[in-house]
Amino acid sequence: MPIRVLFFFLTLAGAAFCQVKTMTLREAVDLALKQNPDLMLARLDELKARQQVTIARDPFIPKVYAGSGAAWTNGFPANIEGQAPSIVQLRTQWTLFNRSQSYQIAAEKENLRAAEIDSGSKQEDVLYRVAGLYLDAEQAETAQEAAQSEVENLSKVLELIQARVDEKRELPIEASRAKLALERAKNSVESFTLDALNAETALALALGLNPGDRVRAAAGEPAQFHVPESEEQTIARALENSRALKKLESEMQARMLEIKGYRAQRLPKVDAIAQYELFAKYYYQNYFTTFQRNSGQLGASIEVPVLVGKSARAYIEQADADLAKLRIETATTRARITADLRRAYQEVKRADSARDLAQADLELAREQVSMNLAQYNEGRLPMASLEQSRAVESEKYLALYQARNLTERARLNLLHLSGMLETALR
Repeated sequence: MPIRVLFFFLTLAGAAFCQVKTMTLREAVDLALKQNPDLMLARLDELKARQQVTIARDPFIPKVYAGSGAAWTNGFPANIEGQAPSIVQLRTQWTLFNRSQSYQIAAEKENLRAAEIDSGSKQEDVLYRVAGLYLDAEQAETAQEAAQSEVENLSKVLELIQARVDEKRELPIEASRAKLALERAKNSVESFTLDALNAETALALALGLNPGDRVRAAAGEPAQFHVPESEEQTIARALENSRALKKLESEMQARMLEIKGYRAQRLPKVDAIAQYELFAKYYYQNYFTTFQRNSGQLGASIEVPVLVGKSARAYIEQADADLAKLRIETATTRARITADLRRAYQEVKRADSARDLAQADLELAREQVSMNLAQYNEGRLPMASLEQSRAVESEKYLALYQARNLTERARLNLLHLSGMLETALR
């Protein structure tokens, strides 16, 4: 047995132990949204950005600490830190005014918005990859069926030609040509079978399933995507709703807030301070004539910067450089979106033309089969010629399937670039 054939059967034998699930495109999309690994990682990054906002707000939230300063003392009553020893002590402190920190909170909110936009972009990319893999699995399955039909027809052709060669009615080279055509068809079947196996495995991984699982496209009407007819309106809508542009805008806003925060470091900072202490009488009865067990303080801590150094100016210049880079990236991204969409529309038109040509070629092959069948019924055409025309028809079917796959892929790419893929799939 040839090594290629042995490897083919070993691959199929290993795949037999895998779990094969049949899904529609909608079911595959819904499952990907729930458990795709890349999408889950993006959502975790979004969660981290959300918690970063809480961390930035922390100085403005009052915090209460309780403890005790009770200690053995010899001499004037004081604890190790020099404060009056107390049985119970409560302290609280929070920021009342810190403009620099307020700008930091606003910047973290913009970073959260950018993380949410990035998560949405990742979701769009995941849906695009899942839909593409689904089309691959679907096309490989139909191509395998068409190639198998071609093998059956060419097998009949070989039998008929071999019989004519044995009867000395055909040259032996005709049998050799028929054998070569049959081997090519069989090789195509093996190739499409492996393509289907790889596509189904890749689709299962994209859906977050086990490495040994496979997802097969459900039988029925093949997946189709509809694109807007107006190219200019699609470009305008894509520029308006582009997640990439929105993320760049959010990053620019965050940088501007950072600059304001650095400049605000020269402003005073005000913290509120409150404290309560409960003292033990025996600590003080030998030192003071009057004693009050309950003690409380409420006030504010004001910090006025005098010399803040040059780091703030350096940070501002760095942020200005980042802003300049982001503005350049924004202009480049707008130009890229426009160019990519125009090219995508051209690819859709080209794929539609190739599909129509493949459809016309198939219709011609069908007419040829019908004519050959009529001539065969009249006894004017040998069976071998009829089966050869049927094999050609199978080839044309295969070409049409491939052309349709390229058409749907071009449409899928256009929807992805325009930001309308998720709406089209769901």
